[in-house]
Amino acid sequence: MANTLPVLTIAELHPLLPELVLAASAFALLLFDLFFDPRQRGLTQWLALVVLLAVGAMAAMGVGGHGVVMHGMFVRDGLADLAKGAICLASAATLVYGFAYLKERGSYKGEVPVLILFATLGMMLLASSNNLVMVYIGLEMLALCSYALVALERDRPLATEAGMKYFVLGALASGMLLYGLSLIYGATGTLDLPAIRMVAADPGDNAMLLLAGMAFVVAGIAFKLGAAPFHMWLPDVYQGAPTPITMFVGAAPKVAAFVMAYRLLEGGLGPLDAQWRVLVGGLAALSLVVGNLMALAQANLKRMLAYSTVSHIGFLLMGMAGGGATGYGAALFYAVIYAITTVAAFGAIVLMSRKGFEADEIADYRGLAAREPWMAFLILCVMASLAGVPPFIGFFAKLDVIRAALLGDMLWLAIVGIVSAVVGAFYYLRVIKVMYFDKADEGAEIAVAREDRVLRIVFAVNALLLLALSLGLNPLLAWCRQVFAV
Repeated sequence: MANTLPVLTIAELHPLLPELVLAASAFALLLFDLFFDPRQRGLTQWLALVVLLAVGAMAAMGVGGHGVVMHGMFVRDGLADLAKGAICLASAATLVYGFAYLKERGSYKGEVPVLILFATLGMMLLASSNNLVMVYIGLEMLALCSYALVALERDRPLATEAGMKYFVLGALASGMLLYGLSLIYGATGTLDLPAIRMVAADPGDNAMLLLAGMAFVVAGIAFKLGAAPFHMWLPDVYQGAPTPITMFVGAAPKVAAFVMAYRLLEGGLGPLDAQWRVLVGGLAALSLVVGNLMALAQANLKRMLAYSTVSHIGFLLMGMAGGGATGYGAALFYAVIYAITTVAAFGAIVLMSRKGFEADEIADYRGLAAREPWMAFLILCVMASLAGVPPFIGFFAKLDVIRAALLGDMLWLAIVGIVSAVVGAFYYLRVIKVMYFDKADEGAEIAVAREDRVLRIVFAVNALLLLALSLGLNPLLAWCRQVFAV
């Protein structure tokens, strides 16, 4: 009699509760939107927002319990819960910031919140992947939704160019990652990450095949994170996509990609850490150098933030290269803080833009402190946190990953990180200097915050959170470390 897989019971689906609620809500919203009047698009947005906040709360609070289900393909643990909470919060922020922006440009369709919900579902599956097939399903669900969102404004050449470049390079990276996963499967004979880890401890004659698979997997992860030299898509996608979509692509997926990297490298290829830590450390150093040097030359704020993302990914990878509970905890802490800060940075651009004027040039912010001192102060908070200026939370995040590199016997990488942090501070402080010390050219268009009280309040809370979080640093950092201490 042929062997058959055991049937899933209702109890085994409990750890999947947040994902099941999100998937059911996304399909329901897709159907409901067909019956909504075009003037009621706001209802779709608010329903999606409620769903994301509810699912994020369910995940963060552990509703459904922990466990390994779906025949070992899906794992629900503390790391997954923390990551899913952060992912849902960042996705919800995208909906809040993006509605008015997209609506006034005629780009807000019912598909936007639905695509964001499905992309969030893909990220949540990535965070709970315990099998190579689940990794790929989550990754492609996220990627396909992201491609559509980036090319949302089909009549704008810059957006369609960004979408095409993202699709082509993303397909190349997905193929590279899939090839690496297939090599790992060929070397180990299993798709389950815990089983791969057991074989990787003693691969025998398949050692070289396993190392080749590891190299391709690291390259695929580097692309998804945006690490140098696999960062080519970042500047064009960040500049070409509508600003709220850039916010979405730049924030939540970074948390999901980090958890994917941890699952694959530590969860599956942990015995080969002596090899992959060298690769990750090299990518971290290259990202820090390339990202900072390229960002120095940018006059466009979105392109500057794109290249600075490469630098921030270098800091995140520095924590991973350090290894251990301290290193992984520092990297997760950095990913969460970076997601919050990125939402604020692009939120500032959304708030200062208007139809026909994107407020994405650094020169657009000249003299902002004289016109709107409160808004200039909030943007200062965001830029200072990105630069790593104390007492903002960005400083403590950078400090912790540098400490992790030192504890991981990577003094050279820590030195590169310190020098890069100093260099990187220049282009963030340049934005502050333009706001406070430069005067706008006579007759030139200038950035002025839109009269949207809700959006102003959300941005103020977002920006001030970067200062307030430094006061609650220990609980948040302890939580990030705790999930790796088991």
